[in-house]
Amino acid sequence: MPFFEAVRLALATIRVQKLKSFFTALGVCIGVMFLIAVVSIVDGMGRYMEEDLVGKLIAVNSFELRHRPNINIGDVDDATWREYARRGRILESDVQPVVDALPAGTRWSMYSEASLMVESQYSRPRRAQITAVGGEYFEIKRLDVTAGRLFTPGEISQGSSVVVIGPDLMKRLFPTVDALGRQVKIGGKFYTVVGIGESQGSAFGMSFDNYVYAPFRSPVHRLLNAQSNAIDAVVVQTEAAEALVEAQESVRAVMRGRHQLRPSQKDDFSLQTADTALEFWNKIRGYLVLAGVALPAFGLVVGAIVIMNIMLVAVAERTHEIGIRKALGAKRRDIMIQFLIEASTLSTFGAALGIAAGAGLALLIREVSPMPTYVAPWSIGVGVLIGAGVGILSGVYPASRASLLDPVVALRQE
Repeated sequence: MPFFEAVRLALATIRVQKLKSFFTALGVCIGVMFLIAVVSIVDGMGRYMEEDLVGKLIAVNSFELRHRPNINIGDVDDATWREYARRGRILESDVQPVVDALPAGTRWSMYSEASLMVESQYSRPRRAQITAVGGEYFEIKRLDVTAGRLFTPGEISQGSSVVVIGPDLMKRLFPTVDALGRQVKIGGKFYTVVGIGESQGSAFGMSFDNYVYAPFRSPVHRLLNAQSNAIDAVVVQTEAAEALVEAQESVRAVMRGRHQLRPSQKDDFSLQTADTALEFWNKIRGYLVLAGVALPAFGLVVGAIVIMNIMLVAVAERTHEIGIRKALGAKRRDIMIQFLIEASTLSTFGAALGIAAGAGLALLIREVSPMPTYVAPWSIGVGVLIGAGVGILSGVYPASRASLLDPVVALRQE
């Protein structure tokens, strides 16, 4: 029997026996639905971590030199925290030797940050993230302004009292007036607003738009670290991802020399990339995907058993039809293929319903909760393959029984 003819007959059977076909495919539908939903949640969380959290904190093709990692995803034991506390800070005097060791075309920036109170004459004081930046910080972070301007090279080198503020802070400090050209007060000193920065979005309900940027050598920099000559980080960005490892090793060699570390001693500083920040998440993500595939398998096993039982009943009900087909010249292979295609068509029908239901469930979760979801195209393909595979596996035994029927005996059946 031609393949498409067998599929047409299977669809006709589903259409005639709608309710029976639906309940038969329900087990596969439920299994595939949960597969799509769970994988969508895990994949959505992965994209959220990579793009909205770590992606906003660590720029593309870049790493940060710090005295300890800035992002710790996962468990960090007490011994590690104590080791972090014993480390010396990265100093301003470390910056130039590090910069001198970088390959040509590499961008760099240094910065310090802390949460401080900011006020204006138009509102009550607000707490904001204050960052004193030097070098090519805005170029590395791909941050621009929606109004006004960024700092000039002269303002950065002279440490002028100018700031760029985030859109959230602008609304709070200047609710009724234009912020550009007006002053904010930080630590008892006044700074002129020269730009309104772009929105950087949010992650886990935390806004990234409540910020203030100032030139590194401006007076605010003395408020950000208790140790006056300490900085929080040096950011290094290479032109291509392939050059990142070379730049990291150059910085590592400089810092180990400056800290007088012996070859047997571990680094007492951190070189953090987006990959190292996500190392723990990527590890548990694999387990979550595995669980998301394995747990719905129970529903698929139930669905396979149901389909097998229904196909065995179908063979018993259609014994006379099978006898007629074999008497007219149908080979054993033709009968077997017919029932296998009917079983896989029924299972694939259930998988299609499960894919639609799973995608709908993922969308519902994203709309009614803060949980991010993303329906990965590969999970849809896996759902279809699972549906067809379950149908074939569950249909092998009934199809084999049908193909082995003796045509004379089968024709006697009513």
